[in-house]
Amino acid sequence: MNVFRILGDVSHLLAIIILLMKILKSKSCAGISGKSQILFALVFTTRYLDLFTTFISVYNTVMKVIFLICAYVTVYMIYVKFRKTFDSENDSFRLEFLLVPVTGLSFLENHSFTPLEILWTFSIYLESVAILPQLFMISKTGEAETITTHYLFFLGLYRALYIANWVWRYYTENFYDQIAIVSGVVQTIFYCDFFYLYVTKVLKGKKLSLPMPV
Repeated sequence: MNVFRILGDVSHLLAIIILLMKILKSKSCAGISGKSQILFALVFTTRYLDLFTTFISVYNTVMKVIFLICAYVTVYMIYVKFRKTFDSENDSFRLEFLLVPVTGLSFLENHSFTPLEILWTFSIYLESVAILPQLFMISKTGEAETITTHYLFFLGLYRALYIANWVWRYYTENFYDQIAIVSGVVQTIFYCDFFYLYVTKVLKGKKLSLPMPV
């Protein structure tokens, strides 16, 4: 394990904590896409099924359990505890546009045609597009709360750090996972415009706002 992997995991965990604290402190999930959170819960569920079959390390196991718990707690708070504050009208991205092609691709392009491997591949492909409902919601409303932008920044930073992790592993371990790398690059590209707005607006104390769709 290298420093980029650890920093990526820390950034990922920090993003989830920021989101949970935002919901708990404000007692509201306004501006948060419940559909994106459902997709992330599905990502962790299908990726971490190896918890029942393979032990890698204590660190690996603990992080997987934390991500699973946090994902489902977030979904619970959005759709149950604070459901009255959930903006379902603007969280209108159609998930089948993501789930159908991702499912098909996971059967066509994988490392081995076994149930666990297909589900792992599905999780990798799905994670690369899971943030789209959240970005779509922001584009639809035209703005995002500062705390939500912090969450998105650290989520994007996590993927960028994982790209550095893969480069490091390629040169030090001669390890190369085309599925994970390509999916990670695609996911990071989705954050590029957001990163620019985050640096030019949010870090200068301005509220992030986007042009309203016509």
